[in-house]
Amino acid sequence: MTVYLVGAGPGDPGLMTTRALELIAAADVIVYDRLIPASALQGAREDAELIYAGKEGGGEWMPQAEITRLLVDRGMSRVSVVRLKGGDPFVFGRGGEEAEALREAGVAFEVVPGVTAGVAGPAYAGIPVTHRGAASAVAFVTGHEDPSKDESAIDWRALAAFPGTLVFYMGVRQLRAIADGLIACGREPSEPAAVVERGTLPDQRVVTGTLETIASVAASEGVRAPALVVVGSVVEVGERLAWFSSEARPLAGLAVAVTRARAQASALADRLRELGAAVVEAPAIRIVPLDGATPDLRRYDLVCLTSPNGVRLLFDRLLGAGLDARALAGVRVAAIGPGTAAALRSYGVVADVVPPERFVAEGLVEALAPVPVTRALIARAAEARDVLVDALRGRGADVDVLALYETVAEPLSEAQVRAVAAADYVTFTSSSTVRFLLQSLGADGAVLRGRLVSIGPVTSEALRERGLEPDVEAGRHDIDGLVEALVADHAGRNREG
Repeated sequence: MTVYLVGAGPGDPGLMTTRALELIAAADVIVYDRLIPASALQGAREDAELIYAGKEGGGEWMPQAEITRLLVDRGMSRVSVVRLKGGDPFVFGRGGEEAEALREAGVAFEVVPGVTAGVAGPAYAGIPVTHRGAASAVAFVTGHEDPSKDESAIDWRALAAFPGTLVFYMGVRQLRAIADGLIACGREPSEPAAVVERGTLPDQRVVTGTLETIASVAASEGVRAPALVVVGSVVEVGERLAWFSSEARPLAGLAVAVTRARAQASALADRLRELGAAVVEAPAIRIVPLDGATPDLRRYDLVCLTSPNGVRLLFDRLLGAGLDARALAGVRVAAIGPGTAAALRSYGVVADVVPPERFVAEGLVEALAPVPVTRALIARAAEARDVLVDALRGRGADVDVLALYETVAEPLSEAQVRAVAAADYVTFTSSSTVRFLLQSLGADGAVLRGRLVSIGPVTSEALRERGLEPDVEAGRHDIDGLVEALVADHAGRNREG
């Protein structure tokens, strides 16, 4: 089999390559670093072996020699191995060393380049590392090298004379020594300089100064790793081109916990990241499909779908029986809300009935009031409320319930529990996310520091039943409405504060 040395990019999950995502999804073993996008492993198989080989606090959690031996051993075991690295594996990623060891051991390998932080971080700060009239060349340098050392692998005099942009990786701890060394070797003290902290991530921060002042500025601002140092006149260009601003990201600096099932969390998480939030992914629930026969939908004059999960699993059954959307021909189809309606459209079905405002069972009951119903099928979760069933039966309809799935608890790690407890906002998209998150916390919710955001009245009631009052309830009971309510709440608090 093959060991794939894969670059995961600088932090923004949107910068991961298609090839990287494909390999993660297929891998038997993934050996990953700390500085990979938070969602990088979401697409991994449930049975994949995930091995953390990151670094914390400047010290190695797993020595490089051990990582290399691990890659060789797994690579010789006829399994597919992904070595997942932040940025690009061949740019200060020690990928070359690992590749040499694999070649020497006779293990096949491939290199999948990634977007390197030295280009992406400055770009997200509006700084082009080369720019017509400002810099025609760029040098990437490790910041671990101390210019004051008696012996160095870097020619600091040549670097000081380099006619272009200097980008230092991992240079925060040595920033003063780097700046003093460049000045001592002839670089102009007044040359613009910047430090880009956590580049491409929602909480990215940029501080600027001159080569002479940048170390003091970074220290006073409390800049910490991971960060890049950029030296050159292009820094001034960045002041004009800054686009990744807090104004365009109204949730910048906030940690928002998403408690939806992992498979459904991405849409909400992506929206929040686009708005600048640091997303805490803590899936408190998991969707478990239930076995059962495929119903003859032609027996019904109404089929009701109450969630996107229900749509997906209904069509899984239909497709497994050799059927498709034509099985619904001539049947009126109702969806509880726009998310469920969108899921139906993905299978080529346009819902006939969708509530105009309240995307809960009560809203669907109201929307169906003028619709004649003789025999109805409600495809839903096993534990769903019977509001719709009771209302249709109360009208004299013959109603069948098709339980397609059940919602179960998804255990959270200690790190996830701590992150949720510390989040600025915690979002709940169903009563089951309330129930199972609090179960994972092992408490009554008092450990939650942040504001509680509910998608609608049913979820809010689940919070109240457990002694918690939602701080925010979406006016529109869908993901868009939840995000809008959260943004409005934060904006209002900023105005008050």
